[in-house]
Amino acid sequence: MNIKKSRRCSARPRPVWGFTLIELMITVAIIAILAMVAFPSYQDHVRKSMRATAQSHMLAVAARQEQFLLDQKAYTTTLGTGGVNVAVPAEIAARYTFAATVGTAPPSYTITATAVGAQAVDGDLALTSTGAKTPANKWK
Repeated sequence: MNIKKSRRCSARPRPVWGFTLIELMITVAIIAILAMVAFPSYQDHVRKSMRATAQSHMLAVAARQEQFLLDQKAYTTTLGTGGVNVAVPAEIAARYTFAATVGTAPPSYTITATAVGAQAVDGDLALTSTGAKTPANKWK
């Protein structure tokens, strides 16, 4: 009598490769929570960076105003060709509009940066010929 022994599978279960739906949903939820925390912080960082770039541009315009005063014996309200020719950096052109006003006696000027769009939350900036910066808490 020839009896075949049946082969049994080992008692160990085979390893399962992959993730369950629950594990995947938990991972997505954690990533979503991290994104909700990080994105506003990133937006705040970008807003502060744009403000610093605008302040730097205003200081460059102020330096050119002083040079214009030496050359022409007066300040100018023209920001661009024919006046204070300092190009507005492309990254802040959509976030701020710049203007200059001039006083006559004694000669003085005020450079203003009006925040627009997403930057409007940050508020406007001003720089005078005496070096006064408003609002003071926004200038570094």
